[in-house]
Formats: sequence, C-alpha cells, structure tokens
Amino acid sequence: MTYAGLRSLVPPWLRRQVFHFETLILEHVTAFAAQLPPQARLLDAGAGEGQYKKFFPRQQYIGLDLAIGDTSWNYSSLDTLGDLLRLPFRDASFDAFLSVVTLEHVTDPAAALLELARTARPGARLLLVAPAEWELHQHPHDYFRFTHYALQHLLSRSGWRIDSLLPGGGFFRLLSRRLMNSLQFFPPWLIPLLAIPVVPAALLIAQLDFLDSRRDFTLGYIVYARKI
Repeated sequence: MTYAGLRSLVPPWLRRQVFHFETLILEHVTAFAAQLPPQARLLDAGAGEGQYKKFFPRQQYIGLDLAIGDTSWNYSSLDTLGDLLRLPFRDASFDAFLSVVTLEHVTDPAAALLELARTARPGARLLLVAPAEWELHQHPHDYFRFTHYALQHLLSRSGWRIDSLLPGGGFFRLLSRRLMNSLQFFPPWLIPLLAIPVVPAALLIAQLDFLDSRRDFTLGYIVYARKI
C-alpha cells in the first residue's frame, strides 16, 4: 500500500498525530513562506511534482528536479530540469532555498549543499528537511540517511550557518509510524480490517513521545540555515 493509501485509513483530524513528521514539514514550509519577503527568488531544490509551489504565491518560485526519482510522478509542471550537483544558475541567484527530503537522493550531499551556497545571495535562507530513520524510497536513487551531527558538519563545511535543527519526533512517534507501515505487508482486502486495531494503537503510542527527551530515534530533521 502507498503512503497516500495509509493516510486514507486515518481520519483527517488524527493525521497530525499518526503522520506527525509530514504535518510538521507542512507547518514549517508554511511558516518559511510567510517569513520570506514578496518577490524573493526561491529555489525548490528537488521539487518533485512541485507540491510546495502553492505555499509561495508571493515569491518567485522556481522548482527544479532531475525527474528520475519516481516513475509514477508527473514532472511536467517543473520550471527547470537540472542536477543539484551542477545547478544551471549563476552565482548569487536566489534569496531562499527549499529542500524537502531530497538530500538523500543525491550521490554527493556535500557538493549539492555547496552548489546551493554558490547560487545563494548573502544572507539567503534555507529550509532543509532530511531523513534519519526513513524507509528506502524512490529506488534505486536513495543513498543516505543523516544524523544531526552529519547535517551540522555538512552545512558548516558548505557555507551555511544553522539557525535551528529540530528532530521530527522521537522514539514513540517513530514506533507509531512503523506500526502504520506494517499494514503495507498484508493483502489489500485485509488492510481495512487490520486498520481498526492498528490505527488506535499507533495513535496511543505516539502520545508517549514525551518520554524520549534525547530524540536519538527520529524519522528526520528540519533545519533552518543561512548563507554565511
């Protein structure tokens, strides 16, 4: 079962709890867009189908992707086809960057961050979301997972200063998500029946996340950074 299929099993008013990380991402993209000035030039670096374009109606949004990650996606609305390792833009072209669950799909994350820095204007802002304990996806173009130490190292070495680095939940939210993931291994006809006990259990487990204060177990990280 696809991610969209799993989401459909959960009532909308519960999705923030069960699909916590995805909800956090949308909240941060919304906040990031609100903080950017009108007409700011923004690059969505790894835009996929351009799902975040609607969040930036006041800005000059440019969606770029290599368009090889998912054969079922429609890449026709992209502004630019391009490689994050060789961006087709001049130096100091952008005021802001968005990179959501993309860094793991490039063969050289450090080089990709350097390219973003090259095309960033002084003080340009970056909202980066990177996975830590995320399942394999977009086969075979899935190469890395990141600890918060790795993100600090990569960004600082690439010309970025981190303003904040936030884990997307802890152990119990991760466990809740994995419980939902377990449904995909059963026959489609059985999944709605299994969802009756699984979804409430996943919701209950997520409420225990306050017990994990270290957040060493997390689906991923949300990072805000600025061009030095």
